[in-house]
Amino acid sequence: MKFETKAIHLGEEPNLEAGGYGDAVMAIHLTTTFARKQVDVPTQGYEYSRSGNPTRDALEKRLAGLENAKFALAFASGLAAETNLILSLLKPGDHVLAFDDLYGGTRRLFNRVFRERFGIQFSYVDARNIEMMKLSIKKETKLIWLETPTNPLLKICDIQAIAEIASEKQIIVVVDNTFLSPYFQKPLDLGADISLHSTTKYMNGHSDSVGGCLMLNNQTFYEKLKFTQNAVGAILSPFDSYMILRGTKTLAIRMKQHEANALKISQFLEKHSKITKVIYPGLESHPEHHLATRQMSGFGGMISFELNAPLNETKQFVERLKYPLIAESLGGVESLVEIPALMTHASIPKEERAKIGLSDNLVRLSVGIENVEDLIEDLEQALDKV
Repeated sequence: MKFETKAIHLGEEPNLEAGGYGDAVMAIHLTTTFARKQVDVPTQGYEYSRSGNPTRDALEKRLAGLENAKFALAFASGLAAETNLILSLLKPGDHVLAFDDLYGGTRRLFNRVFRERFGIQFSYVDARNIEMMKLSIKKETKLIWLETPTNPLLKICDIQAIAEIASEKQIIVVVDNTFLSPYFQKPLDLGADISLHSTTKYMNGHSDSVGGCLMLNNQTFYEKLKFTQNAVGAILSPFDSYMILRGTKTLAIRMKQHEANALKISQFLEKHSKITKVIYPGLESHPEHHLATRQMSGFGGMISFELNAPLNETKQFVERLKYPLIAESLGGVESLVEIPALMTHASIPKEERAKIGLSDNLVRLSVGIENVEDLIEDLEQALDKV
């Protein structure tokens, strides 16, 4: 079954047996609990919606299929998925080796919660440097955490090469695949152990549902993650499960349009005199462009760029845009724009941002699926006033 077909049919097979209604769309099972005829026999295995719910189960089946995984688990947010993962697989004293360019919320979770309160160690390195990755592994290293492309600098690391190193040392590799979705990248096929998504973004695609998920093939890890999911309770609601099920049906066609628009906009920006730097994996100027063409089947809809202007003028430029909404998040059908230093990465100290190359005048653009000519005209009018 090809991707586009999986995205529409997996998990929503109509029940045409006796007692079934033949629903073409999965019902939203809002119930908190499930009645049974016999005291010790749950009806179809369902007891309580925290432990299992038919709508969430349908979504998890689809998510697993899209990522070529055996298992998937859905959570209340991307950060809830990350928390569940660390609580399930690590203990105090363990070490995590992470990419130095990560979503600010992930860094905050690592440093302010798990390091300060649970005694888990974290080191940050440029994962593009394979030798540096090797040298940074400790005897306590139990997990390698990657974003690729990263947020917001769109750095790309070699998943397969890192996974081979980790496998030799029995280290778990986690890849945050949010920026590309499984349509453009499948980390498990490249050797990663767990693929993670904020389903809030491209999976849902309409900026109207918050969620997260983990996909994997290892049954032992799955059983640990499933136990913690139930024990901690940060599960995705039935309604949000339905919303993401609906969103994934158009994932393939949306991703194609996101990419087509982003490529044209990045080419426009690269030629503009008031832009000093454009970061987009689809441009040959991107440092990891050749790795991107090998590791990914497409380049996504995220662009970062720097203006030849100070922070106050960068703010004015962003505020002059008519179509992209000034907002955190990404991956919706509408374009969204932000200044990471003031928004998504404001929780990271300025000196730490400087170390990874995140300047104050960097703008991150989540390119939507609007008419690309309208978006380019809008960018042009705002740049003319810089």
